[in-house]
Amino acid sequence: MNDHDPMLSRSEFSSLNRRGFLSSTASALGSVALLDLLGGGTAQAASPAIDPARPFVPRASHYPAKAKNVLVIFCAGAVSQLETWDYKPELIKQDGKPLAGGPAVTFQGPAGDLARPQYKFRQRGQTGKWVSDMIPHLAELTDDIAFIHSLTSKSNTHGPAENFLSTGNILDGFPSLGSWATYALGSENANLPAYVAIPDPRGVPQNGSNNWGPGFLPAAFQGTPLSSKNPIRHLTSDGVGADADQATRSLLQRMNERHQDQHPGNGKLAARIASYELAARMQLSVPEISDLSTEPAHVLRSYGADDESNLTRAAFARNCILARRMIERGVRFVQVFNGAYASGGELNWDGHSKLKEQYDKHAAILDQPTAALIKDMKSRGLLEDTLVVWCTEFGRMPFFQKGAKGRDHNPDGFTCWLTGAGVKPGVSHGVTDELGQKAVQDIRPLYDFNATILHLLGLDHERLTFEHNGVQRRLTNVEGDVIHEVLA
Repeated sequence: MNDHDPMLSRSEFSSLNRRGFLSSTASALGSVALLDLLGGGTAQAASPAIDPARPFVPRASHYPAKAKNVLVIFCAGAVSQLETWDYKPELIKQDGKPLAGGPAVTFQGPAGDLARPQYKFRQRGQTGKWVSDMIPHLAELTDDIAFIHSLTSKSNTHGPAENFLSTGNILDGFPSLGSWATYALGSENANLPAYVAIPDPRGVPQNGSNNWGPGFLPAAFQGTPLSSKNPIRHLTSDGVGADADQATRSLLQRMNERHQDQHPGNGKLAARIASYELAARMQLSVPEISDLSTEPAHVLRSYGADDESNLTRAAFARNCILARRMIERGVRFVQVFNGAYASGGELNWDGHSKLKEQYDKHAAILDQPTAALIKDMKSRGLLEDTLVVWCTEFGRMPFFQKGAKGRDHNPDGFTCWLTGAGVKPGVSHGVTDELGQKAVQDIRPLYDFNATILHLLGLDHERLTFEHNGVQRRLTNVEGDVIHEVLA
């Protein structure tokens, strides 16, 4: 039969018959196989082999790592890049004017006029980097920092945006960055959790434990929440003496071992036993590391931990000291939160209506303790092996909201930064437009930010995977590029 659709060429028509289809398919499959043999396909997955009985045994990275540990300072509520790190002189010039061609309505309502930064900027250090007076202690460290000014998020809502920053997905149920890191690398301290999350003294962030949850990874790799204010619960039993407690644990261990001998290969049982054994070791190690009374007075003073005039700052400062002590003892991943849940900006950085008034309070809590933490770690040599990450879920608009003195949500261009192991000091990567609204040069989705953190841990973000519901999942989904410009 020679009739064919006049809209198709004879060669196109021939490919629709059975013989042509099979021929084309064979050629295509051969091409795919050849591409894979030549290394043109995606990187092969390299999921670690996990022994349920020893889930945190140290494991090798994909390639030599620059950093052994990670310390994340997560400012919840979306810190304005325009009041902190991203200096925009044009915004000062256009203060009080409407944004030509700008949106009439943003996330929380009608847009108002452009508003200059609410703090003065000054040039800092040898690099001459312009940084805000809002954070004078952190501003002193700019020569050691690699800024990324062109980050973008997939959401302008706090919960999903926190998810995206922490887990690489706006939906719940995906593993956090710290869970991926400890799943891949294990821990170097058998007596403490591999992953610790330290909530702000004012409360947990908007999306709570999703920020340190294991998602579909084994539950062993979830973060352990604790702080100087709220230590790990149930480490001791009221009314039970040390001898009785030890005898009980010994009996339980013998029973578990006997049961395991009767059911070899039961991974869930082995994992449960391992978790109980870690809890027993933590009974001794956690109280010791949480006892800050052993810190010298000058250290407490440098952090602001002895400040009786600002109890929230003092509590956050103690959290920072606790974080340093965790890193010193080999905890793989420590996450310190500054700012709590949605509260009209009173408890976090969500400055919609009275930004300047609220940021004065929040900056006083963040600035001195965080800067002291980084300086202290540097003086102790900890930054040689530790990557420090400062981050927030998105940024703020260059105009005020109509009838208010605050800025609305902005996922299209904001700043986070890195310092410490493997980071090139004193650089700024990426650019937002002249008013700071959108990233316009070297645009970097948060996938790239997380890929870079994994890279510094010696992990290839394309190879670090976990099969879930028949899909090889990873932190960076099917995206992400390492930001080599900020690497030493």
